[in-house]
Amino acid sequence: MAKVNFVGADGVERQLDIAPGVSIMEGGVHGGIEGIVAECGGSLVCATCHVYLDPAFADAFAPVSPLEDALLDGVASARTERSRLSCQLVVTDAMEEILVSLPETQV
Repeated sequence: MAKVNFVGADGVERQLDIAPGVSIMEGGVHGGIEGIVAECGGSLVCATCHVYLDPAFADAFAPVSPLEDALLDGVASARTERSRLSCQLVVTDAMEEILVSLPETQV
Protein backbone atom coordinates (compact mmCIF):
# COMPACT_ATOMS: atom_id res chain seq x y z
CA MET A 1 0.00 0.00 0.00
CA ALA A 2 1.10 3.51 -0.75
CA LYS A 3 0.26 6.42 1.48
CA VAL A 4 -1.23 9.04 -0.81
CA ASN A 5 -1.42 12.54 0.62
CA PHE A 6 -4.10 14.72 -0.96
CA VAL A 7 -3.76 18.46 -0.33
CA GLY A 8 -7.01 20.29 -0.99
CA ALA A 9 -7.21 23.71 -2.61
CA ASP A 10 -7.87 25.01 0.93
CA GLY A 11 -4.54 23.55 2.13
CA VAL A 12 -6.11 20.78 4.22
CA GLU A 13 -4.24 17.50 3.83
CA ARG A 14 -5.77 14.03 3.99
CA GLN A 15 -3.93 10.73 3.69
CA LEU A 16 -5.28 7.48 2.23
CA ASP A 17 -3.71 4.04 1.84
CA ILE A 18 -4.09 2.96 -1.79
CA ALA A 19 -3.29 -0.56 -2.94
CA PRO A 20 -1.01 -1.37 -5.88
CA GLY A 21 -2.91 -1.55 -9.15
CA VAL A 22 -5.43 1.10 -8.07
CA SER A 23 -5.34 4.58 -9.56
CA ILE A 24 -5.09 7.64 -7.37
CA MET A 25 -8.46 8.68 -8.81
CA GLU A 26 -10.14 5.40 -7.77
CA GLY A 27 -8.59 5.49 -4.32
CA GLY A 28 -9.52 9.12 -3.84
CA VAL A 29 -13.13 8.67 -4.93
CA HIS A 30 -13.62 5.55 -2.80
CA GLY A 31 -11.91 7.29 0.10
CA GLY A 32 -14.23 10.29 -0.05
CA ILE A 33 -11.71 12.87 -1.24
CA GLU A 34 -13.61 16.00 -2.20
CA GLY A 35 -12.25 17.67 -5.28
CA ILE A 36 -11.95 14.62 -7.53
CA VAL A 37 -15.14 14.53 -9.60
CA ALA A 38 -14.18 11.70 -11.99
CA GLU A 39 -17.29 12.05 -14.16
CA CYS A 40 -16.10 9.35 -16.59
CA GLY A 41 -15.03 6.92 -13.88
CA GLY A 42 -11.47 6.70 -15.15
CA SER A 43 -12.17 6.19 -18.85
CA LEU A 44 -9.82 9.03 -19.85
CA VAL A 45 -12.50 11.19 -21.46
CA CYS A 46 -13.48 13.94 -19.00
CA ALA A 47 -10.42 15.47 -17.23
CA THR A 48 -12.36 15.96 -13.97
CA CYS A 49 -9.77 14.06 -11.95
CA HIS A 50 -7.05 16.67 -12.52
CA VAL A 51 -4.37 16.85 -9.84
CA TYR A 52 -0.99 18.49 -9.42
CA LEU A 53 1.61 15.77 -8.86
CA ASP A 54 4.49 16.74 -6.60
CA PRO A 55 7.64 16.82 -8.78
CA ALA A 56 9.44 14.42 -6.42
CA PHE A 57 7.07 11.65 -7.59
CA ALA A 58 6.90 12.45 -11.32
CA ASP A 59 9.33 9.69 -12.35
CA ALA A 60 7.40 7.06 -10.38
CA PHE A 61 4.55 7.08 -12.91
CA ALA A 62 4.27 6.48 -16.64
CA PRO A 63 4.76 9.64 -18.66
CA VAL A 64 1.82 11.65 -19.94
CA SER A 65 0.25 9.93 -22.96
CA PRO A 66 -0.83 11.96 -26.00
CA LEU A 67 -4.51 11.52 -25.04
CA GLU A 68 -3.90 12.61 -21.44
CA ASP A 69 -1.92 15.57 -22.75
CA ALA A 70 -4.81 16.63 -24.98
CA LEU A 71 -7.33 16.33 -22.14
CA LEU A 72 -5.12 18.35 -19.81
CA ASP A 73 -5.47 21.27 -22.24
CA GLY A 74 -9.16 21.45 -21.28
CA VAL A 75 -9.00 21.25 -17.47
CA ALA A 76 -11.08 23.76 -15.50
CA SER A 77 -8.22 24.99 -13.28
CA ALA A 78 -4.89 26.15 -14.62
CA ARG A 79 -2.72 23.51 -16.25
CA THR A 80 0.87 23.47 -15.05
CA GLU A 81 3.91 21.28 -15.68
CA ARG A 82 2.75 19.26 -12.64
CA SER A 83 -0.76 18.61 -14.00
CA ARG A 84 -1.83 14.98 -14.36
CA LEU A 85 -5.11 13.11 -14.57
CA SER A 86 -5.28 11.00 -11.44
CA CYS A 87 -7.00 8.15 -13.35
CA GLN A 88 -3.66 7.68 -15.12
CA LEU A 89 -1.60 7.56 -11.91
CA VAL A 90 -1.64 3.89 -10.92
CA VAL A 91 0.00 2.92 -7.65
CA THR A 92 2.72 0.24 -7.79
CA ASP A 93 4.35 -2.02 -5.19
CA ALA A 94 7.46 0.17 -5.23
CA MET A 95 5.61 3.27 -4.04
CA GLU A 96 5.57 4.16 -0.36
CA GLU A 97 4.27 7.72 -0.32
CA ILE A 98 2.84 10.08 -2.94
CA LEU A 99 1.80 13.73 -2.74
CA VAL A 100 -0.82 15.34 -4.97
CA SER A 101 -2.56 18.68 -4.70
CA LEU A 102 -6.12 19.27 -5.83
CA PRO A 103 -7.10 22.20 -8.05
CA GLU A 104 -9.67 24.79 -7.05
CA THR A 105 -12.29 23.31 -9.36
CA GLN A 106 -12.79 20.41 -11.77
CA VAL A 107 -15.78 21.78 -13.64
